[in-house]
Amino acid sequence: MPVMNNMEELCSILAKTRDPSAQKEQDEILLQPFAYIQQIPGKQFRSELALAFNHWLNIPAEKLHQIGEIVQMLHNSSLLGVPVAHSIYGVPSTINAANYVLFLSLQKVQQLGHPEATNVYTEQLLELHRGQGMEIYWRDNFTCPSESDYKLMTIRKTGGLFMLAIRLMQLFSENKEDFTKLTAILGLYFQIRDDYCNLSLKEYTQNKSFAEDLTEGKFGFPVIHAVRSQKHDKQVLHILRQRTQDIEVKKYCIGLLEKLGSFQYTREVLESLDTEARAEVIVY
Repeated sequence: MPVMNNMEELCSILAKTRDPSAQKEQDEILLQPFAYIQQIPGKQFRSELALAFNHWLNIPAEKLHQIGEIVQMLHNSSLLGVPVAHSIYGVPSTINAANYVLFLSLQKVQQLGHPEATNVYTEQLLELHRGQGMEIYWRDNFTCPSESDYKLMTIRKTGGLFMLAIRLMQLFSENKEDFTKLTAILGLYFQIRDDYCNLSLKEYTQNKSFAEDLTEGKFGFPVIHAVRSQKHDKQVLHILRQRTQDIEVKKYCIGLLEKLGSFQYTREVLESLDTEARAEVIVY
C-alpha cells in the first residue's frame, strides 16, 4: 500500500477519535454491561436522598439533576460486579465498563463548573473503594469482620457515596453545615436494612434472587451477628463457605439466624439508628 494511502487512513482514523457520532456508536458497545444494570429495577434511593437534602441546601434544579445523575451512575457502576452482569458480558468487558463509567462520571463532575468538584469526587471515591475493598476482602478471604469493622466499612462505602452527593451540592449552596454524622447514620441504616431485607423479606425476591447474599458468601449484618454468636457451633459459617444456591439450605440458614436472635438484634439496631437519624434531623 502506498505511503500516501497510509497517511490518509491515519488521518481518517484520527478524525474518528474526534467525531461524537463515532464515539456514541462505540459507547453503545462499551457500556452494554452498564446499560444492562440500569434496566434492573431499583429504588433510586440516592437520587431521592439528594432531593431531600436540597430542602436545606436549596441548589438550582439543574445542578441537583446533574449531581443525582453522577451519584446514580457511580452506584450502578459498583453493581457491575454482580454475577449476572459478568456472566453475560464477560469479566474483562464488565471491568472495563465499570472503569469507563468512573471517568464518564468524572467528566460530568468537571462539567459542574466548580474548581473544588474534582477534589470532592476524588476524596469520596477513595473512601468508597476503601470500604468496598474491605467488603470484598472479607468475602473472598472468608474472614468474618467485627461489628465495628463492618460499620466502618459501611460508612465508607455506602455513606461515602451519600456524602459525595451532599458535598457536591454544598459547593453550590450557602449552607455549609457538617452533615457527616447524619450521612453516616443514613448509610448504616440503608446498608443494614438492605442486608436484613435480602435474607428476610419475601418481596425482596422480586428484584433479587432468594437470599442472594448467602450465595455470594457475603458477611452481611445479621450473618456477622450469627457467626459471632456461634462460638462452638459453626453451622452458619459452614453454610456461607459453600456459596450455596440450594433454596432449602438457605431456608435452613435463615432459620438459624432467627433462632440465634440475629434478625431481632438487627431490627433493634435499625430502630436505634432511626431514632438517632430523627434526632439529628431536628438539629438542622
